[in-house]
Amino acid sequence: MKHKNTLQKGSVRYLVFRDGDAFFAVALEFNIVVEGTHPMEALLLLHEAAVGYLEAARKVKMRPHILNQKPDPEYEKMWQEYQDRKLKEKYENVVRALPIFSGGWMELARV
Repeated sequence: MKHKNTLQKGSVRYLVFRDGDAFFAVALEFNIVVEGTHPMEALLLLHEAAVGYLEAARKVKMRPHILNQKPDPEYEKMWQEYQDRKLKEKYENVVRALPIFSGGWMELARV
């Protein structure tokens, strides 16, 4: 299996979301979840946890698979929904910027 993240370089997908009064941040490939009272606090705590996780992995020279874990299906689904929403918003902005009033298909039938 080819690993994306190594002990020298890589990246981690992350989400910050609200559940009730708390905010949670998740590093998907590391399977790290932290909780905060504010979204920025949760993100900061996640960053600290992820950096610490990577430092520990480097210190004990772990195999790269520990840095490329399969995310929890719930978080993977949230990630995909977030990506889909971002893509939809991007294309909606492109369409709004076009100088077109309307467009589509017009059915013409012989009577």
